Amino acid sequence: MNLIKKSMKFLAKCILGIIIFILIYISSAFLLSRIETEREKNSTSDVTIFIKTNGVHTDLVLPIRTELKDWSKEIKFEHTISKDSTVKWVAIGWGDKGFYLNTPTWADLTFTTAFKAAFGLSTTAIHATFYKNMMENESCKRIEISKSQYQRLILYIKNSLKSENNGGIIHINSNANYGKNDSFYEATGTYSLFHTCNTWANNGLKSCGQKASWWTPSDSGIFCHYQ
Repeated sequence: MNLIKKSMKFLAKCILGIIIFILIYISSAFLLSRIETEREKNSTSDVTIFIKTNGVHTDLVLPIRTELKDWSKEIKFEHTISKDSTVKWVAIGWGDKGFYLNTPTWADLTFTTAFKAAFGLSTTAIHATFYKNMMENESCKRIEISKSQYQRLILYIKNSLKSENNGGIIHINSNANYGKNDSFYEATGTYSLFHTCNTWANNGLKSCGQKASWWTPSDSGIFCHYQ
């Protein structure tokens, strides 16, 4: 009986600990995401970018070609199903590789995939999606940045892409595409509860001196500053 009681007490403490952790995590995510890092002052409007959310995940959307960068030389049209070279924008997102490739819908999410993603036990990937046009709305916000700010954002994204010995990025040959205009690439870094796809996008905004959350694991933590 004593062993049973001790086991029950231990289990109760574990459950209580999990509940406390969840409450602290949720409250911290809400409060810290509402602390805004200010946009750099006196910057010029040379390059248009967008931030785009599907309701859960945030992408950084960039012009495919500018005088500073031609993304099509690395994120190639032929990596997509459509191979459409008339597109003008590329949305770039970072996240857990297992989640990207093995979870096309929420119904496909398994405990193993979720557990590995939450606790940084798997590798990461970049998901790139081409668009012909971008339209600003509640889930897609336009941002104007300077050339020097864009150069910093380019460097941030390039540092998130894993490179081969020759310097080229690594395309993931997969049938897990979400549509006809997207592709996947090996990425650097570790995904976890504390560094999610939205944390990555938020840090990207910080890297180029734009409004962002002090820290956020959610897309709402970014978009609340762009209402």
